[in-house]
Amino acid sequence: MPKKIDPELRARAVRLVREHQQEYPSVTEAMVAVSKQLGVSRESVRRWVTQTEVDAGRREGVSSQEHEEIKRLKAENRRLREDVAVLKAATTFFASMPQ
Repeated sequence: MPKKIDPELRARAVRLVREHQQEYPSVTEAMVAVSKQLGVSRESVRRWVTQTEVDAGRREGVSSQEHEEIKRLKAENRRLREDVAVLKAATTFFASMPQ
């Protein structure tokens, strides 16, 4: 299970990459420098920056809000499937009972 990162740290990392990317030959190198400075992985910083761009509409992809809605709908779908399975089992049980 992924560990929870403080949202303030995430926002700070994204802000630092944006503010200092012109000081580096590439955005990737800016991400590496920020990740070392903050003590988080380079991949985490890359994902945070990418997700922020998606959320702002500057890049294609699933926004954070859409992702949360998808998670909620999948959980609801799973619960409904379980309910249907229980109802089917109950129907089969009661249908097989002698009257």
